[in-house]
Amino acid sequence: MLRLVSWNINGIRSPLQAVVQEPNNCTAKSMARILDKLDADILCLQETKVTRDVLTEPLAIIEGYNSYFSFSRNRSGYSGVATFCKDSATPVAAEEGLSGVLAMQKGDVGCYGNMDEFTQEELRALDNEGRALLTQHKIRTWEGKEKILTLINVYCPHAGKPERLAFKMRFYHLLQIRAEALLAAGSHVIILGDLNTAHRPIDHCDAVNLECFEEDPGRKWMDGLLSNLDCQGGSPVGTFTDSFRCFHPKQEGAFTCWSTVTGARRLNYGSRIDYVLGDRTLVMDTFQDSFLLPEVMGSDHCPVGAVLSVSPVPAKQCPPLCTRFLPEFSGTQLKILHFLVHHKQDRVSKQSAQQLSTQTQVQMRQNKARVRSTRLRPSQAGSNRGQKKLINYFQPSSSCSQAPNLELPSLGTLVTPKTPEDKVMVKVMEGQTKASEAKDEKEVRTSFWKSVLGGPLPMPLCRGHGEPCVMRTVKKPGPNQGRHFYMCSRPRGPSTDPSSRCNFFLWSRPS
Repeated sequence: MLRLVSWNINGIRSPLQAVVQEPNNCTAKSMARILDKLDADILCLQETKVTRDVLTEPLAIIEGYNSYFSFSRNRSGYSGVATFCKDSATPVAAEEGLSGVLAMQKGDVGCYGNMDEFTQEELRALDNEGRALLTQHKIRTWEGKEKILTLINVYCPHAGKPERLAFKMRFYHLLQIRAEALLAAGSHVIILGDLNTAHRPIDHCDAVNLECFEEDPGRKWMDGLLSNLDCQGGSPVGTFTDSFRCFHPKQEGAFTCWSTVTGARRLNYGSRIDYVLGDRTLVMDTFQDSFLLPEVMGSDHCPVGAVLSVSPVPAKQCPPLCTRFLPEFSGTQLKILHFLVHHKQDRVSKQSAQQLSTQTQVQMRQNKARVRSTRLRPSQAGSNRGQKKLINYFQPSSSCSQAPNLELPSLGTLVTPKTPEDKVMVKVMEGQTKASEAKDEKEVRTSFWKSVLGGPLPMPLCRGHGEPCVMRTVKKPGPNQGRHFYMCSRPRGPSTDPSSRCNFFLWSRPS
């Protein structure tokens, strides 16, 4: 069996913190626990939000796995995909991007198709955001036949603005060209990841209230890519099959993404935009199940996956794209610690070692001499050779007794330091006095302002439930951008569900 899992993790550290509850300890052990929890032979991650300069070895090098990353070259903390393969499923080839402009020539997947309609600048722009990663594997069917399977791990763009919609549609087109070229070359193909489009009304919580739902360009593209074939029969239309709908054609509420701002996951008010799409022949012959894992927390998406009745045939060596071959992880790039730690293997001549030893001995003698010079001599300590009391270090000066009615001077004028120990004690006492005065002054100021200023105004109550509201800020560009408003604090859900948030709305201040 071959178990595949895909997950948009919304930052590679987020699920680590949620699962292992170690917000500042994203170690190799905690990453391994994520892999164990998902129990995947191949795990495809999207929206890792790391670039190569901040990728750490504990996140990239996991015992028992080989990993591959594609980074955004335009922005830090943005986009990015990664694929983790068990050593038993080591790929024979791996490649970053869809177009070939990022190819390393050696160990690449190849088979690009006809991309003449794209300029080189456009191809580079489509691949520079780190949205696609290909791994090619040998698989053995239950009949004993060996075949080639190519996984395309994708994080498709979101169309928030008109120019991004055009970018998204060009990315879709490039993805389809590459996938169909691989099929034509004889490889089975699986496209898995975040496609950022809910295909059918059953895949969206509020499809009935969206205008022209079926006319969305992304949905039309998916109509052409996917077949209407189910696992019991039907007439094929497209090249690929939505594996989840193949096994669960009528399951409602099967969502994979929810708004974190509205807390919509609590009421399962979301959409299904994460998929495992396989070519029709592969799905019909080898897919045993396709599933969602909504119980797995740590992101605004949940994992999705599939189980195939094939066994992987591991390659003898990882492809060059594997992260363990990166100079910063493979040992060819020395770490700064190498220059600070003395190793037994260092070739130091005996003469240099003797010189170093002589210098060290001289320095030690000088340090001992300094320590002796700072010790208390009998002439300084007085006739009493025993341990002095603390009061002996504080002697009033003659000037203090002559001015009893003046304002008390600072501690420095009350003490006449005679020895280095006296000077240290004076500084300690002065520091404690100043700290105490500063603390008293702060307490006075705090109590004053508390008496003058009241606390924050109470939140208004929503009319639907009579509960305190939450404050939000308008982020959409326009005349109200930056303004604050109040709304119901309950999570977003169906309008027919009384436990979902009501329509209460109130500006925080007059416009």
